[in-house]
Amino acid sequence: MMMDELGFDRLPLSQDSFSELWENVSAPPINTLPTVIDAPHETWRLDGQIDLLLHNDQELTEGFDESLFAALPPDVSTRDGVTPPSSAVPVTTDYPGECDFQLRFQKSGTAKSVTSTYSESLNKLFCQLAKTSPVEVLVSKEPPVGAVLRATAVYKKTEHVADVVRRCPHHQQEDAAEHCSHLIRVEGSQRALYCEHMHTKRQSVTVPYENPQVGSSITTILLSFMCNSSCMGGMNRRPILTILTLETPEGVVLGRRCFEVRVCACPGRDRKTEEENSAKNGTKQTKKRKSAPAPGTTSVNSVKKSKSASSAEEEDKEVFVLNVRGRERYEMLKKINDTFERQDKAIRNKPVKQEMACPCSGKRLLLKGEGSDSD
Repeated sequence: MMMDELGFDRLPLSQDSFSELWENVSAPPINTLPTVIDAPHETWRLDGQIDLLLHNDQELTEGFDESLFAALPPDVSTRDGVTPPSSAVPVTTDYPGECDFQLRFQKSGTAKSVTSTYSESLNKLFCQLAKTSPVEVLVSKEPPVGAVLRATAVYKKTEHVADVVRRCPHHQQEDAAEHCSHLIRVEGSQRALYCEHMHTKRQSVTVPYENPQVGSSITTILLSFMCNSSCMGGMNRRPILTILTLETPEGVVLGRRCFEVRVCACPGRDRKTEEENSAKNGTKQTKKRKSAPAPGTTSVNSVKKSKSASSAEEEDKEVFVLNVRGRERYEMLKKINDTFERQDKAIRNKPVKQEMACPCSGKRLLLKGEGSDSD
């Protein structure tokens, strides 16, 4: 069927027939188009046309500068917010550095009302959940411009040091913040940056270092720990260390300080208990060292001491102190102790009866001045 029969030639002026449209299209012959072999290089201009540049290999190598790639450092990302490479096992030793980086904590007692307290003898911070703990930073030399303070939490024991310290799932679900999995937070600063290393997956928080204000020599940062040490699925009673480092904007460590942290309900009580236990363990170890004999040495005195050991144990008068919690439990243990004391006193005061040996059967003991039956 021809197009004229369908009425295409009677279309309005705004529309042309297919035959007229095809005649108006101008296309170059196929044999005149350039091939890929003839145009190996193409350069696009703004007007949409293509300039075909034919160069030989010698012309390409003459203007190439190989030193451009040598100036680039290998495998270094220049994006903002990327933490520098770190080891899988963090360093926990103190390093003051050239700036003499030091930490100081506010003095607080062991009362039950305190929310944060620091023990110098244990180098340990006791604090409550989500309560602010001020940490004072001191330097003897001003750090470079743009220096930051980084706080990182790691497990203290060797068998747990490879694990990443995170919050428990319960506290993460209750928190709507983007960094809900981070244990350590910096309060009072809108410039805090929460980071997670791409390789080790360790989490940390950074805050820009600020010079001390006029009339002061310290810079204070406010740390909060968002999970209890006893939380299941989180720390799970595993002791942790907080690493606070002073770094340059490129991630170079200028100073490092470490301290242990325990997040609990009653920091004052727990600090007092641990300090007392540490003091008792220290005195016991010194006593054992003094009483321990030198290896490989024997003497007459040691033999005499071993023979009289049994008698010395019977007359042992050493007194021990037992800390008991609760009045009812104390009264019960006191009654038991009083009963043993009365028994020991009764045994010591009991008179010793001298009994004569019984004779053999059929014999009778002779008294003084009495003759035998045979006489």
